[in-house]
Amino acid sequence: MEKGSMAKKILVLGSFVADGAFRAARLPTWGETLMGSRFALGPGGKGSNQAVAAARAGAQVQIFSRLGDDAFGKLARDTWAADGIDASLVGNCATPTGSAVIMIDEVKGENAIIVVPGACFTLRPKDVESAGEAIRSAGVLLTQLELPLDTVECGLRVAREARVRTILNPAPAQSLSDEMLGLADFLIPNESEAALLTGLPVETKAQAEAAARVLMGRGAKCVIVTLGSQGALVCVEGEEAELVGAFNAGEVVETTGAGDAFCGGFAAALSEGRPVLEAARFGCATAGISVTRAGTAPSMPRRDEILALLG
Repeated sequence: MEKGSMAKKILVLGSFVADGAFRAARLPTWGETLMGSRFALGPGGKGSNQAVAAARAGAQVQIFSRLGDDAFGKLARDTWAADGIDASLVGNCATPTGSAVIMIDEVKGENAIIVVPGACFTLRPKDVESAGEAIRSAGVLLTQLELPLDTVECGLRVAREARVRTILNPAPAQSLSDEMLGLADFLIPNESEAALLTGLPVETKAQAEAAARVLMGRGAKCVIVTLGSQGALVCVEGEEAELVGAFNAGEVVETTGAGDAFCGGFAAALSEGRPVLEAARFGCATAGISVTRAGTAPSMPRRDEILALLG
Protein backbone atom coordinates (compact mmCIF):
# COMPACT_ATOMS: atom_id res chain seq x y z
CA MET A 1 0.00 0.00 0.00
CA GLU A 2 1.81 3.11 -1.17
CA LYS A 3 1.20 6.35 0.68
CA GLY A 4 -1.66 8.28 -0.90
CA SER A 5 -0.64 11.67 -2.30
CA MET A 6 -4.04 13.11 -1.35
CA ALA A 7 -4.01 11.86 2.26
CA LYS A 8 -5.80 14.17 4.67
CA LYS A 9 -4.84 15.15 8.20
CA ILE A 10 -5.90 13.05 11.18
CA LEU A 11 -6.92 15.07 14.23
CA VAL A 12 -6.62 13.07 17.45
CA LEU A 13 -8.75 14.34 20.32
CA GLY A 14 -7.42 12.47 23.31
CA SER A 15 -5.21 12.00 26.32
CA PHE A 16 -1.58 11.93 27.24
CA VAL A 17 -0.44 10.22 30.44
CA ALA A 18 2.98 9.07 31.56
CA ASP A 19 3.07 5.27 31.79
CA GLY A 20 4.81 3.62 34.71
CA ALA A 21 5.20 -0.01 33.64
CA PHE A 22 5.94 -2.65 36.28
CA ARG A 23 6.89 -6.18 35.18
CA ALA A 24 6.60 -9.33 37.25
CA ALA A 25 6.21 -13.08 36.74
CA ARG A 26 2.46 -12.69 37.35
CA LEU A 27 -0.06 -10.03 38.34
CA PRO A 28 -0.63 -9.54 42.09
CA THR A 29 -3.90 -10.35 43.83
CA TRP A 30 -5.59 -7.84 46.15
CA GLY A 31 -3.56 -7.29 49.31
CA GLU A 32 -0.48 -8.99 47.89
CA THR A 33 2.98 -7.50 47.39
CA LEU A 34 5.17 -8.97 44.64
CA MET A 35 8.79 -8.40 43.75
CA GLY A 36 8.98 -7.13 40.19
CA SER A 37 11.76 -7.58 37.68
CA ARG A 38 11.73 -4.31 35.72
CA PHE A 39 10.28 -0.79 35.71
CA ALA A 40 10.07 1.73 32.89
CA LEU A 41 8.60 5.23 32.63
CA GLY A 42 7.48 6.34 29.19
CA PRO A 43 4.87 8.19 27.13
CA GLY A 44 1.32 6.84 27.08
CA GLY A 45 -2.38 7.71 27.05
CA LYS A 46 -4.70 6.34 24.39
CA GLY A 47 -4.89 9.58 22.44
CA SER A 48 -1.14 10.08 22.35
CA ASN A 49 -0.45 6.41 21.60
CA GLN A 50 -2.86 6.44 18.67
CA ALA A 51 -1.40 9.69 17.38
CA VAL A 52 2.12 8.20 17.45
CA ALA A 53 0.88 5.02 15.74
CA ALA A 54 -0.79 7.01 12.96
CA ALA A 55 2.20 9.33 12.49
CA ARG A 56 4.69 6.45 12.29
CA ALA A 57 2.34 4.75 9.82
CA GLY A 58 2.81 7.74 7.53
CA ALA A 59 -0.12 10.00 8.37
CA GLN A 60 -0.15 13.76 8.93
CA VAL A 61 -1.31 14.02 12.56
CA GLN A 62 -2.45 16.86 14.82
CA ILE A 63 -3.23 16.20 18.48
CA PHE A 64 -5.65 18.11 20.71
CA SER A 65 -5.16 17.57 24.42
CA ARG A 66 -3.98 19.41 27.54
CA LEU A 67 -0.91 19.04 29.73
CA GLY A 68 0.40 20.16 33.08
CA ASP A 69 3.43 22.43 33.25
CA ASP A 70 5.65 19.63 34.53
CA ALA A 71 8.16 16.95 33.57
CA PHE A 72 5.45 14.63 32.23
CA GLY A 73 4.17 17.44 30.04
CA LYS A 74 7.65 17.91 28.60
CA LEU A 75 7.80 14.15 27.94
CA ALA A 76 4.60 14.49 25.91
CA ARG A 77 5.88 17.35 23.79
CA ASP A 78 9.22 15.64 23.18
CA THR A 79 7.37 12.46 22.13
CA TRP A 80 5.18 14.30 19.64
CA ALA A 81 8.03 16.36 18.23
CA ALA A 82 10.08 13.22 17.60
CA ASP A 83 7.34 11.84 15.33
CA GLY A 84 6.36 15.08 13.62
CA ILE A 85 2.99 15.41 15.37
CA ASP A 86 1.48 18.90 15.36
CA ALA A 87 0.84 19.87 19.00
CA SER A 88 -0.07 23.52 18.36
CA LEU A 89 -3.56 22.99 19.84
CA VAL A 90 -2.19 21.58 23.12
CA GLY A 91 -2.16 24.05 26.01
CA ASN A 92 -0.86 23.82 29.57
CA CYS A 93 -2.88 24.16 32.78
CA ALA A 94 -2.36 24.12 36.56
CA THR A 95 -3.51 20.48 36.87
CA PRO A 96 -0.63 17.96 36.69
CA THR A 97 -0.21 15.84 33.58
CA GLY A 98 -1.91 12.45 33.95
CA SER A 99 -0.22 9.16 34.70
CA ALA A 100 -0.95 5.45 34.57
CA VAL A 101 0.30 2.38 36.38
CA ILE A 102 0.66 -0.65 34.11
CA MET A 103 1.21 -4.07 35.66
CA ILE A 104 2.55 -6.60 33.16
CA ASP A 105 2.58 -10.37 33.45
CA GLU A 106 5.92 -11.29 31.85
CA VAL A 107 4.87 -14.88 31.23
CA LYS A 108 1.52 -14.28 29.53
CA GLY A 109 2.16 -10.76 28.20
CA GLU A 110 -1.15 -9.65 29.77
CA ASN A 111 -1.65 -6.45 31.72
CA ALA A 112 -3.81 -4.51 34.17
CA ILE A 113 -3.91 -0.70 34.08
CA ILE A 114 -5.07 2.18 36.28
CA VAL A 115 -5.23 5.62 34.63
CA VAL A 116 -5.47 9.02 36.33
CA PRO A 117 -6.06 11.39 33.37
CA GLY A 118 -5.03 14.61 35.10
CA ALA A 119 -4.67 17.73 32.94
CA CYS A 120 -6.38 16.36 29.83
CA PHE A 121 -9.61 16.01 31.83
CA THR A 122 -9.81 19.81 32.06
CA LEU A 123 -10.49 19.94 28.30
CA ARG A 124 -14.11 21.04 27.93
CA PRO A 125 -16.63 21.32 25.05
CA LYS A 126 -16.04 25.07 24.76
CA ASP A 127 -12.36 24.32 24.11
CA VAL A 128 -13.33 21.88 21.37
CA GLU A 129 -15.62 24.43 19.78
CA SER A 130 -12.79 26.96 19.78
CA ALA A 131 -10.73 24.47 17.77
CA GLY A 132 -13.52 23.93 15.27
CA GLU A 133 -11.50 25.16 12.30
CA ALA A 134 -8.79 22.58 12.92
CA ILE A 135 -11.38 19.80 13.21
CA ARG A 136 -13.21 20.87 10.07
CA SER A 137 -9.95 20.90 8.07
CA ALA A 138 -9.18 17.26 8.98
CA GLY A 139 -10.00 14.18 6.97
CA VAL A 140 -10.44 12.00 10.06
CA LEU A 141 -11.23 12.69 13.72
CA LEU A 142 -9.96 9.93 16.04
CA THR A 143 -11.01 9.96 19.69
CA GLN A 144 -11.35 7.76 22.79
CA LEU A 145 -12.86 7.96 26.30
CA GLU A 146 -9.97 9.24 28.43
CA LEU A 147 -11.54 12.71 28.24
CA PRO A 148 -14.88 13.92 29.68
CA LEU A 149 -17.72 12.36 27.68
CA ASP A 150 -19.27 15.71 26.78
CA THR A 151 -15.91 16.84 25.39
CA VAL A 152 -15.62 13.72 23.24
CA GLU A 153 -19.21 14.05 22.07
CA CYS A 154 -18.66 17.69 21.14
CA GLY A 155 -15.64 16.76 19.03
CA LEU A 156 -17.57 14.03 17.25
CA ARG A 157 -20.48 16.40 16.61
CA VAL A 158 -18.29 19.18 15.19
CA ALA A 159 -16.60 16.66 12.91
CA ARG A 160 -19.86 15.06 11.80
CA GLU A 161 -21.39 18.45 10.92
CA ALA A 162 -18.33 19.15 8.76
CA ARG A 163 -18.54 15.69 7.12
CA VAL A 164 -15.19 14.70 8.63
CA ARG A 165 -14.99 10.91 9.13
CA THR A 166 -15.18 9.99 12.80
CA ILE A 167 -13.54 7.10 14.64
CA LEU A 168 -14.49 6.38 18.26
CA ASN A 169 -12.49 3.89 20.30
CA PRO A 170 -14.81 3.42 23.34
CA ALA A 171 -12.00 2.85 25.84
CA PRO A 172 -11.77 2.71 28.78
CA ALA A 173 -15.07 0.82 28.68
CA GLN A 174 -18.17 2.67 29.87
CA SER A 175 -21.82 3.05 28.93
CA LEU A 176 -22.60 5.39 26.05
CA SER A 177 -25.83 6.93 24.77
CA ASP A 178 -27.32 6.01 21.41
CA GLU A 179 -26.85 9.65 20.42
CA MET A 180 -23.11 9.43 20.97
CA LEU A 181 -22.82 6.08 19.20
CA GLY A 182 -24.67 7.61 16.28
CA LEU A 183 -21.88 10.17 15.83
CA ALA A 184 -19.32 7.43 15.11
CA ASP A 185 -18.71 6.49 11.48
CA PHE A 186 -16.39 3.80 12.83
CA LEU A 187 -16.77 2.37 16.33
CA ILE A 188 -13.77 0.25 17.40
CA PRO A 189 -14.30 -1.62 20.70
CA ASN A 190 -12.42 -4.67 21.92
CA GLU A 191 -14.22 -7.73 23.29
CA SER A 192 -14.73 -6.38 26.82
CA GLU A 193 -15.81 -2.94 25.60
CA ALA A 194 -18.31 -4.45 23.15
CA ALA A 195 -19.65 -6.67 25.95
CA LEU A 196 -20.12 -3.72 28.31
CA LEU A 197 -21.84 -1.62 25.65
CA THR A 198 -24.30 -4.37 24.71
CA GLY A 199 -24.62 -6.63 27.77
CA LEU A 200 -23.79 -9.61 25.52
CA PRO A 201 -20.92 -12.08 25.84
CA VAL A 202 -18.19 -11.41 23.28
CA GLU A 203 -15.78 -14.32 23.09
CA THR A 204 -16.34 -15.84 19.64
CA LYS A 205 -16.65 -14.45 16.12
CA ALA A 206 -20.39 -15.10 16.13
CA GLN A 207 -20.82 -13.34 19.48
CA ALA A 208 -18.73 -10.41 18.29
CA GLU A 209 -20.92 -10.07 15.21
CA ALA A 210 -24.08 -10.18 17.31
CA ALA A 211 -22.74 -7.40 19.54
CA ALA A 212 -21.64 -5.36 16.53
CA ARG A 213 -25.12 -5.61 14.98
CA VAL A 214 -26.64 -4.35 18.23
CA LEU A 215 -24.28 -1.37 18.24
CA MET A 216 -25.10 -0.63 14.62
CA GLY A 217 -28.78 -0.79 15.52
CA ARG A 218 -28.05 1.89 18.13
CA GLY A 219 -26.55 4.21 15.53
CA ALA A 220 -22.90 3.33 14.80
CA LYS A 221 -22.32 3.23 11.04
CA CYS A 222 -19.56 0.60 11.02
CA VAL A 223 -18.37 -1.49 13.97
CA ILE A 224 -14.96 -3.14 14.12
CA VAL A 225 -14.49 -5.45 17.11
CA THR A 226 -10.82 -6.12 17.80
CA LEU A 227 -10.35 -9.72 18.91
CA GLY A 228 -6.72 -9.92 19.97
CA SER A 229 -4.95 -12.90 18.41
CA GLN A 230 -7.98 -13.60 16.19
CA GLY A 231 -7.77 -10.25 14.39
CA ALA A 232 -10.62 -7.80 13.88
CA LEU A 233 -14.25 -8.39 12.88
CA VAL A 234 -15.53 -5.75 10.46
CA CYS A 235 -19.29 -5.18 10.32
CA VAL A 236 -20.75 -2.77 7.77
CA GLU A 237 -24.48 -2.18 7.39
CA GLY A 238 -25.99 -4.28 4.61
CA GLU A 239 -22.91 -6.49 4.25
CA GLU A 240 -21.71 -9.76 5.71
CA ALA A 241 -19.31 -9.46 8.62
CA GLU A 242 -15.70 -10.24 7.69
CA LEU A 243 -12.88 -11.33 9.98
CA VAL A 244 -9.55 -9.73 9.13
CA GLY A 245 -6.93 -12.09 10.51
CA ALA A 246 -4.20 -11.09 12.93
CA PHE A 247 -0.57 -10.97 11.82
CA ASN A 248 2.14 -12.99 13.53
CA ALA A 249 5.21 -10.74 13.56
CA GLY A 250 7.08 -12.66 16.24
CA GLU A 251 6.97 -13.57 19.91
CA VAL A 252 4.45 -11.60 21.97
CA VAL A 253 6.21 -9.39 24.51
CA GLU A 254 3.40 -7.07 25.61
CA THR A 255 -0.18 -6.44 24.45
CA THR A 256 -0.69 -3.10 26.23
CA GLY A 257 -0.57 -0.91 23.12
CA ALA A 258 -2.16 -3.29 20.62
CA GLY A 259 -5.58 -1.64 20.52
CA ASP A 260 -4.02 1.81 20.11
CA ALA A 261 -1.75 0.49 17.37
CA PHE A 262 -4.76 -0.89 15.49
CA CYS A 263 -6.71 2.38 15.78
CA GLY A 264 -3.76 4.51 14.67
CA GLY A 265 -2.91 2.24 11.76
CA PHE A 266 -6.56 2.01 10.71
CA ALA A 267 -6.94 5.80 10.82
CA ALA A 268 -3.75 6.29 8.78
CA ALA A 269 -4.98 3.99 6.03
CA LEU A 270 -8.44 5.53 6.12
CA SER A 271 -6.97 9.03 5.77
CA GLU A 272 -5.44 7.90 2.47
CA GLY A 273 -8.83 6.89 1.15
CA ARG A 274 -8.30 3.13 1.57
CA PRO A 275 -11.38 0.85 1.72
CA VAL A 276 -12.48 -0.24 5.18
CA LEU A 277 -11.26 -3.84 4.91
CA GLU A 278 -7.88 -2.73 3.59
CA ALA A 279 -7.61 -0.18 6.41
CA ALA A 280 -8.51 -2.88 8.95
CA ARG A 281 -5.81 -5.14 7.53
CA PHE A 282 -3.30 -2.30 7.82
CA GLY A 283 -4.42 -1.81 11.44
CA CYS A 284 -3.99 -5.51 12.21
CA ALA A 285 -0.46 -5.45 10.79
CA THR A 286 0.36 -2.38 12.90
CA ALA A 287 -0.92 -4.13 16.02
CA GLY A 288 0.84 -7.37 15.12
CA ILE A 289 4.22 -5.65 15.22
CA SER A 290 3.47 -3.58 18.32
CA VAL A 291 2.91 -6.63 20.53
CA THR A 292 6.41 -7.90 19.83
CA ARG A 293 7.85 -4.88 21.66
CA ALA A 294 7.69 -3.42 25.14
CA GLY A 295 5.88 -0.20 25.94
CA THR A 296 2.97 1.62 24.35
CA ALA A 297 4.02 4.57 22.18
CA PRO A 298 7.59 3.18 21.86
CA SER A 299 6.19 -0.08 20.47
CA MET A 300 4.49 1.52 17.46
CA PRO A 301 6.04 0.42 14.15
CA ARG A 302 7.19 2.55 11.23
CA ARG A 303 5.40 2.51 7.88
CA ASP A 304 8.09 0.48 6.12
CA GLU A 305 7.82 -2.24 8.77
CA ILE A 306 4.04 -2.40 8.36
CA LEU A 307 4.28 -2.60 4.57
CA ALA A 308 6.89 -5.34 4.82
CA LEU A 309 4.60 -7.43 7.05
CA LEU A 310 1.67 -6.86 4.70
CA GLY A 311 3.89 -8.32 1.98
